[in-house]
Amino acid sequence: MGILSGNPKDQPLHYGEAFDLWAFSMKAKGCISVYRAYSYHAGDKELKKILDDMINQAELESEECDEILIHNGIPSSPTLPARPEAKLEDIPVGARFTDIEIASMIATDTAASMAICSQIMGKSIREDIGALFGKYHVTKAALGLKMLELSKEKGWLVPPPLHMKRPELVEA
Repeated sequence: MGILSGNPKDQPLHYGEAFDLWAFSMKAKGCISVYRAYSYHAGDKELKKILDDMINQAELESEECDEILIHNGIPSSPTLPARPEAKLEDIPVGARFTDIEIASMIATDTAASMAICSQIMGKSIREDIGALFGKYHVTKAALGLKMLELSKEKGWLVPPPLHMKRPELVEA
């Protein structure tokens, strides 16, 4: 029998896994609150749908991470108070996030979250933890792709300088 063999769920978490689960849960709970606020500011129906999908994903992530933490005797991160609902027309124009700002912020957040998922997968020794964050990575990639497509369609994408002129290839 090898080291840490058997059902991964019965194996102890190492300190990095415990911290990553706790921090990821805390980040997911923050995302639920922030994405709800963005949803109140968003005017575009398709953007609101992506935000709803991202809220649902963040709720799932916090629940799953907290379940593992609690199963291992580690207190979960605190849940933030529910954000009161607001209507777009009640938010003063100068205080409102625009759809292009929201699209940019969630695209950046999604990219950063995928990098964190990859990092957690790479340092996990419990297969179930690595697989869990692999699942999150794939889901975030799909949501990021939806956001990219919507941003292109709506004209919200602000690309970096594009390299248009390519040098001619010289045959040897």
